[in-house]
Amino acid sequence: MAESGSRLRGETTTKLEQGFQNIVLPFQQLVSDQKVASLLLLASTVLAVIIANSPYGDQYLRLLETKIGLVMGQHHLTMSVRHWVNDGLMALFFFMLGLEIKRELLVGELREPSRSVPVIAAAAGGMLVPALLFFALNLEGEAIRGWAIPMATDTAFAIGVLALLGERSPRGLTTFLLALAIIDDMGAVAVIAVFYTEAIDLHCLGTALALLLALSIINLLGVRRPLVYFAGGGLVWLAMLGSGVHATMAGILVAMTVPARPARSPQDFVRRSRQLINRFETIEKEEDSAGPLLAEPRKHEVVETLQDTAAETTTPLQLWEGALSHPVALFVLPLFALVNAGIALDISALPGLLSQPLALGILSGLAIGKLLGITLATLAVLALGLGQLPEGMSGRHLPGVALLGGIGFTMSIFIAQLGFAGHPEMLLTAKTGILTASLLAGLCGYLWLRFAVPARPAG
Repeated sequence: MAESGSRLRGETTTKLEQGFQNIVLPFQQLVSDQKVASLLLLASTVLAVIIANSPYGDQYLRLLETKIGLVMGQHHLTMSVRHWVNDGLMALFFFMLGLEIKRELLVGELREPSRSVPVIAAAAGGMLVPALLFFALNLEGEAIRGWAIPMATDTAFAIGVLALLGERSPRGLTTFLLALAIIDDMGAVAVIAVFYTEAIDLHCLGTALALLLALSIINLLGVRRPLVYFAGGGLVWLAMLGSGVHATMAGILVAMTVPARPARSPQDFVRRSRQLINRFETIEKEEDSAGPLLAEPRKHEVVETLQDTAAETTTPLQLWEGALSHPVALFVLPLFALVNAGIALDISALPGLLSQPLALGILSGLAIGKLLGITLATLAVLALGLGQLPEGMSGRHLPGVALLGGIGFTMSIFIAQLGFAGHPEMLLTAKTGILTASLLAGLCGYLWLRFAVPARPAG
């Protein structure tokens, strides 16, 4: 009876299914909230620090250095758990970042000169000034290898702080910060590729480039199957892993080959969809087609064709970016934090640690350099009449956005891992500086946007 009543209302779900959906739907909405992803990332960071400073700290470190992998005869691919996370899973993060960059360049804020000039200037100032401040404090010694650490911005954390502001954060503010973080990440990727690559294996690098060329040709031929690009991307990752260039660069490069055009035009979608709906209605009215969809192969075929038609009207770039956003935000980045943010600290020694030139360079770069670089560069461009801020954003917002740009975290730690590999003491100092500076910049940015910027009028 429950099922028949649902069908009369045009529904096919049972009361049990409806009850389950009522439980699951709020959870799905919660997971979709950017604030949840940021809070999960923060919780993973705190948990890593707690574990590293607990009696289980040694077991935690041994687990991260445990070798795992594949062995096939004389061939093997084995790396530590930390290495798999940093070089393997983070390739997915860089792949999604590459999709965001490509979308932004094609149809986003960076496409229009009037909108792109201020944000490009902001990003340039936000990379140059922090690097210069770091150089000023670390002119000699091995610490100089960390010069790129304060250049980066953590997109997930920064956007998450904006989400905490709710209606006090206009959409234009999010757009500006997102574009700024993307350009920062592009700069960080270029720095990693050029300055943090040592010995190059030309054979592996040539193989990677040949595979990327093949994927680009496949794109031009109109192939849009995910398996082709993910399989090809996996091969590119393996080749990059052996080339000496950091393997995560494969994610960015493969993303550039992903199709950004639909197979069907909107007009064709409307025409084809109407045909399929009319066909479905015709089948439904036939006397011998009163059964459920499971027993009607003709109706099922129409529904499948309609689904394929809808999928062909959007772009693989949009589909795959959407499919990866939650796994990356809710699993990859928190796991990266859990693996890399665990630093053993002696609270009494913390002031001495933070007073070291390396930590001071990172602190001043992220907390002060970003503020000065982003704010002054943007104001200079606006004063010259070379562009305008996004709708809803004013000059009063700039210091707050600039401070949020000082949340380096993920990319900063990533660069620190590359710069100070084999130097555990310097890596500890760098991570301490990154965590302290990110916390300070995020808190100050939130307070500025919460209290120093007038709230928008209701309605």
